[in-house]
Order: sequence, then structure tokens, then C-alpha cells
Amino acid sequence: MRKIKKGDEIIVIAGKDKGKTGAVISVNVESSKVIVAGINMVKKHVKPNPQAGIEGGIIPKEKALAISNVAIYNPVSKKADGVSFKTLDSGKKVRVFKSNKESIDV
Repeated sequence: MRKIKKGDEIIVIAGKDKGKTGAVISVNVESSKVIVAGINMVKKHVKPNPQAGIEGGIIPKEKALAISNVAIYNPVSKKADGVSFKTLDSGKKVRVFKSNKESIDV
């Protein structure tokens, strides 16, 4: 089970966007990178392709961040928090915040 998953609310803890929050769009486990909505924006120059109906120009898009530069956002404390795992009585394994032991997976 991963500590950060698609759809989680995270906060950037290092880099040019330090302190910003956003939702995870995708997680790449092999390269340990995450793509976050509205964070680490770059400008991509795109060549026009009339056959595919693509207009050329400069398009802003999100670039991947190292997973070590983000932390899960705790809405109760409004800060970055650690993640630990807890097994429920039913045998299901859930993620919990380290600071207040509340479940992340609702």
C-alpha cells in the first residue's frame, strides 16, 4: 500500500512551489514521482498538426515532482503530516495521519 495515492490532497515541502497545496493527478511508482494539479507548471512548445487537429503554441502543463518533495496535507491541523498504517478489526489496512491518528481513507 502506498502512502500517497491519486486524488490525495498534498502540500509541497521543497522547491519553487513550497507551501502550495493541490490534488494528486497521477503517481509513478517506478520513478518515485507525482503530478499535482496546478503545481510545478512549465510551458511546453507544441508544433501544429493539422491532420490530428492540434493547434501549435505554448501550452502550460504540470510537470512531475519527486515524491520526497511532497507530504500529505492534514486538513485538521492545516499542515504537512506523516502517514502510517493501521489494521482494523475487520482485517482491512487503512492509512492514518501520524499526528492525530485519524483515518485518511474514508
